[in-house]
Amino acid sequence: MNKGNSGELSLRHLFQAAGLAPEDVQVIRHTLKPDGLRTRADAMGPSLLPYVREQGIRNSKLPATPPRYWLNFLATTGRRARFITAHENHGEVLAERTEDRRFFDLRPTPVFAALADRLVIEWTKDAVNWAKTGDQATSMTVVEISDPSSVPFPGFDSLLVSFDELQAVISDDRYVQWRTALSSVQGIYLIADTSTGRLYVGKADGAERFFGRWSEYARNGHGGNVALRELAAADARHRQHFQFSILQVFSPSAPAAQVDAAEAHYKRALLTRQFGMNLN
Repeated sequence: MNKGNSGELSLRHLFQAAGLAPEDVQVIRHTLKPDGLRTRADAMGPSLLPYVREQGIRNSKLPATPPRYWLNFLATTGRRARFITAHENHGEVLAERTEDRRFFDLRPTPVFAALADRLVIEWTKDAVNWAKTGDQATSMTVVEISDPSSVPFPGFDSLLVSFDELQAVISDDRYVQWRTALSSVQGIYLIADTSTGRLYVGKADGAERFFGRWSEYARNGHGGNVALRELAAADARHRQHFQFSILQVFSPSAPAAQVDAAEAHYKRALLTRQFGMNLN
């Protein structure tokens, strides 16, 4: 049944609004499971791309040549699924193929970006079929498109964010107040490894300030720091254990020597050279 003709909003309408031809679209419904995406943070964060780019060869729900745009949804309650993000498929990486696995060159795309974590659809009754071509998915009903809600900035003294939350702060429009605040001051920050208790003290100074410095962590997980880079090299997922907070804030006009002295003080006070992750 084509629900798009019954007056209900369907994926067909959203495809049309985005200028997407259904034959160019693959719709995928992910579920949380111990041997895959284990938590919502996994699905919403950087773990999704390496997970979805790897596909089985036998009994695959994907066509032999999958279409260009892959729309990723996360199963919620019943048959409902919430849109996560979209990837653009640049084809299979044949050099990586194994006897039972194939890998695709997937890259982030702004397609449907304004609907991330806002669009909820109702999957077809055959929920076991987790992948649908765009033609098969056009009749799926749009259950909800929620308004993006602004997340108020908690204040520098109360700020405490996980790595997944940091990525949202850097890229999600709901955190515009945070980005404004973090771009306005320089100072000293703390990274705690929640899996070991080890600490790292750093500074965000000059024109970079907190927003610029933390954007690097959100991008690569280590910010160029030697000890954190070593952790990333050993386990790319280790950054999920990092927790970020602010120890002291300085105005943009504070001299570099004052910021440097504060950084050195916190390294001594928190013993991060002896027992933490500061190597200098």
